[in-house]
Amino acid sequence: MSQSKAESGKSAPFPGIPTTADGSETVVWVETKITQSACAYPITSSSKMGEGYNLAVSNGTKNLWDDTIIFLEPESEHSAATACEGFALAGGRTTTFTSGQGLVLMKEVLYTISGKGLPIVFHIGARALTSQSLNVHAGHDDVMAVADCGWGMVFGMNGQASGDLAAIVRRAAEDCGRPFMNVQDGFLTTHTVESTLLAEPELLKDFVGSPSERLTSLFDPHNPIMTGTVQNQDSYMKGKIAQRAYYDDMMPALKSAMEEWGRLTGREYSVVEPYRMDDAEYALVGMGSMMETAMASADYLREQGKKVGVVHVSAFRPFPGPEIVEALKNVKAFAVIERMDNPIAQSNPLTAEIKSSFADALTGHAGYPTIDTIPVIYSGSAGLGSRDVRPGDFVATCAHMWNNGEPRYFVLGIKHDLALDPPFDPDIRPTGSFSMRGHSVGGFGSVTTNKVIASFLGELGWSVQAYPKYGSEKKGLPTTYFLSVATEPIRTHCEMNHVEFVPLNDVNAFQYGNPLGGLQEDGMLFIQSDKTDPAEVWSAIPYESQEIIRKRNIRVFALNTVKIAREVAPTADLEMRMQGIVLAGIFLRVSPIVEAANATKEDLFVRIEDALRKWFGKRGEAVVQANVQAVSRGYEEVFEIPAAIITPPQEAEVA
Repeated sequence: MSQSKAESGKSAPFPGIPTTADGSETVVWVETKITQSACAYPITSSSKMGEGYNLAVSNGTKNLWDDTIIFLEPESEHSAATACEGFALAGGRTTTFTSGQGLVLMKEVLYTISGKGLPIVFHIGARALTSQSLNVHAGHDDVMAVADCGWGMVFGMNGQASGDLAAIVRRAAEDCGRPFMNVQDGFLTTHTVESTLLAEPELLKDFVGSPSERLTSLFDPHNPIMTGTVQNQDSYMKGKIAQRAYYDDMMPALKSAMEEWGRLTGREYSVVEPYRMDDAEYALVGMGSMMETAMASADYLREQGKKVGVVHVSAFRPFPGPEIVEALKNVKAFAVIERMDNPIAQSNPLTAEIKSSFADALTGHAGYPTIDTIPVIYSGSAGLGSRDVRPGDFVATCAHMWNNGEPRYFVLGIKHDLALDPPFDPDIRPTGSFSMRGHSVGGFGSVTTNKVIASFLGELGWSVQAYPKYGSEKKGLPTTYFLSVATEPIRTHCEMNHVEFVPLNDVNAFQYGNPLGGLQEDGMLFIQSDKTDPAEVWSAIPYESQEIIRKRNIRVFALNTVKIAREVAPTADLEMRMQGIVLAGIFLRVSPIVEAANATKEDLFVRIEDALRKWFGKRGEAVVQANVQAVSRGYEEVFEIPAAIITPPQEAEVA
C-alpha cells in the first residue's frame, strides 16, 4: 500500500493511531498484542524486531487475551524456527524475526512447518546473502532462497504496510492453515522512521481472533493426531499431492483478509497493486520499498507527458499470475526490477514467474486473461546490498524501454557494461518539502537525534521520514543520515540529493567529500566548531566550499556541541552521544518547518521532551532532563555567521 492511500482511512471504523515508527516497530506493535510468544535469534537487520518484542516481555506485557507473552532466544536461527514449530504444534500463536543467512539456516525447518500445516508468521528483514561479500543490507536473495518451502510471502513498501500486513497474513494463515512470511527491506524499511497509523487494539482483537479459538493443539492427548511420520513409496506422494487442496485456499484467504482490512481501516491492499496503470504504455514492476520511489517517479514522468505506470507485486507466494497479466497486458513494454541477481537462471525470480504467467495466458491456460501478444519484457537488477536506487534510475529505465533499448537485461546504480546511466535525477519530493542530510560520525548520537526530530515533527502533524545510511563498520567512522518533512506522505526511499539543511557534526566532512552537494539555493549549513568568533569559523571552511556558499546564498550556523554535551551529560559514557542531541535544538531554531507550526517556544519544548522521553525514558529521569537541557542549549546558543563576513562589502559591490 502506498502511503497516500492511508488518507482514505479517516472515515473508516478503525482509522489508526497516528504516530511515527519504523517498520520494525509497527510489526512489534502488532505481534506483542496478538501472539503468545516469539522464538528468535538476533541477526541484522531483523534484530530490532526481536529486541522490541523482548523488551515488551521484560516489561511483563500481556496480549489482548491477557496471556503474558514470552520470548525464547535459543542458540541459532535453526533452533528458533524449531522452537516456533513446537510452540505451534502445541496450539500456540508464535512468531520469529530473521534475515539473510539466518533465514537460509532455517530452511530445513521451514519445510516441516509448512508440511505440518502450522499457520505461523515469520517476519523478515530482507537482506543480501554472502554470495559476493558479507553485506548486512537490503537484498531479496534470502527470501528467494526459501521461496520453494510452501510459505506465503508478502512484501510491504513501507513501515505502514509492514505493520498492517503483519495482521493481515496472520488472519490469512490461520484461515487457510498455511504459514506466511511478512517481508520488508532490511534497514530501508526496518529502520526508517515514517509517519504511521498503528492498528487499534480493538481492531486487532476482533480481526485476528483469540488463539485459543483459532488454533488446534496437535499434541493434545485427549484428541491425538498423527504428525511428523515416516512414509515410504506407498504413501508419501499421495500425501504430498493431497496438500494442494490446502494450498488452493491460500490465495482466497489472503485476498479476503486484505479486503476486510481495507473495509475496516481504509488502508487497502491487494496481491498486485497497480498504480496509474489505466492508460499506461510502459510500466515498472517490482517488490518492496523501491517501488514507492518508482510511483513518485512515475508521477514526475506523467507530468512530462510519458504514460508510465507501476505495478507493485505485494504477494510473491501464492504467486498472482492472472492478476499480474491483467495489470500489464495492455502496455507496450515493462521492466521488472529486482533486488538480486542470479546470472545462471533463465531470469531472476520475479521476472521468470511473470514470463511464465504471460506464457500461460497466451496459450489459453484456465483462469488467465485472454491475450494475443506479450509486451516486451525487460529485467533489471538494482538496490543489491542497499545500493541506492534513485528517481533518475527509473527515468533511465523508462527511456530504455521507449527507445526499444538492448539488451533486455540491465543493471542500475553502478558503472558496468550493462548499466543504464540516468540522464538526470529529478527532485520528486512533495511540493514544499524540507529535507536534511547530516554528516556525522558513528557513535555521536546523530542518528538517534534524527529519529527524535522526526518523532517531534510527527507530533506537530507533519509527514516525516528519517533514516540513516547504516553500515556494519560505522562506529567511529563517517556516517550520513537523512530527514524529510512535508505536508503529504513522502515516497522517496533513497538518499536525499536535494536538501535544504546540512548539519556537519563531523568537522572533517569537508576533507573527504562535498557535503554541500545538493544543498539548495538559500539553504542552511551548520558546522560543529570549537570557535566562538564567526570570522574564525568562516576562515576554517575550505575556499572552494566558501565559493559555493556565496553562490547559493547559503546561511551558515555554528556551535560547539561537544562542549555542551560534556557539560550536561550525567555520565561520561553519554558525552559522545549527547553532542548529536544538541542538534535537535539547532534544528528547532533554524528550521522554517518549526516556524510554520506557529507554536510557542514553551509548547515546542513540551513536545520535544515527550519525544526525548520516548527514546530515553528507560534510562531514567536524569538522562531525559539532561537531553532536554542539551536541546535547550542548542536552541539558545547556536549563532549565525553574518553575511558581511561571508560576502564582505567590497566583494558584494563587485558582484
